[in-house]
Amino acid sequence: MFLYLGLILFSFFVNSALIVPFIDILYKFRFTRKKQTTKDFQNKQAKIFDRLNVGKEGTPIGGGIIIILSIILFQFLLLPSLKFIGIYIKTAYPIIEELNVLFFTIVSFGLLGFYDDAMKLFGFERTGFFGLRMRHKFVIQWLLAFIITSLLFFNLQINFINIPFFGLIKLGIFYLPLAATIIVWFANAFNITDGLDGLSSGVLLICLFAFWFISFQTLDIPLTIFIALWIGSLISFLYFNVYPARIMLGDVGALAFGASLAVIGLLTGKIVALFIIGGLFTLEGASSLLQILSKKLFSKKIFAVAPLHLWLRAKGWEEPKVVTRAWLAGIILAIFGLWLSVV
Repeated sequence: MFLYLGLILFSFFVNSALIVPFIDILYKFRFTRKKQTTKDFQNKQAKIFDRLNVGKEGTPIGGGIIIILSIILFQFLLLPSLKFIGIYIKTAYPIIEELNVLFFTIVSFGLLGFYDDAMKLFGFERTGFFGLRMRHKFVIQWLLAFIITSLLFFNLQINFINIPFFGLIKLGIFYLPLAATIIVWFANAFNITDGLDGLSSGVLLICLFAFWFISFQTLDIPLTIFIALWIGSLISFLYFNVYPARIMLGDVGALAFGASLAVIGLLTGKIVALFIIGGLFTLEGASSLLQILSKKLFSKKIFAVAPLHLWLRAKGWEEPKVVTRAWLAGIILAIFGLWLSVV
């Protein structure tokens, strides 16, 4: 535990020293949020959405980049260093194979998110330059998810889930579509949640502490180190992301972090706990999905605006109030999910 707590502090201090110069770089390259004008399903201006997002334009986007790079760099340096000084590395899976899954997930979904950010921020969507439609990007997400689940299934021999009160259930080949669906779901649910200052990153921090405890209990050192480095870097980012935000994750962070959180749940086998611990992401994603289905099938809206955090803002809740209460709800859900994971 001494080592892992030290890694959190190490990651926090290093990222804290780098993040301000990184924000300046984002400003220099104009990697900042642009003013959005959104249309609803009847081709009318979505006035509620636009009104609630006034004032966020000009904020640097791309905080996920520095977090992803620091996690990968530190992990590469730490594992050989620990082995060199004689610290035995316990793991539930072959180390290289497990790291391949984690790194491929966070990098591949991060690159897809970076593409999304670049298209929006530099106006490529309007010009049609190297454009991919939403359905094309959705197909790419599924392709990446099936590559990741194949690595889990064939290389790590994971084909089970842990159901509270029932124990391990082996799914065989049916594990592949289930795991891919979970990865795509959390990648998009996280992206949907990333709409208020400090909301998604704060809730994620709570989720990571819960899974850090689970990975520590299962003696999976590479995963525990990965989460510890992620926690430290995320704390330093959250300091600048709380209202009013000086930097945002962007799609590069949102897609990468949502998919990586799902993979952590799959590596630990705690899929039910994942949906409870990440319950805020589940709820946000579900509210947006229900809104879309209602508009497509019945040409009616369930909510005045979706997802849930925007609906609460439309009801008159101030942004810090929504975020703070989401964090509190996230803490309770994390405790409940941890309780389920040990029964």
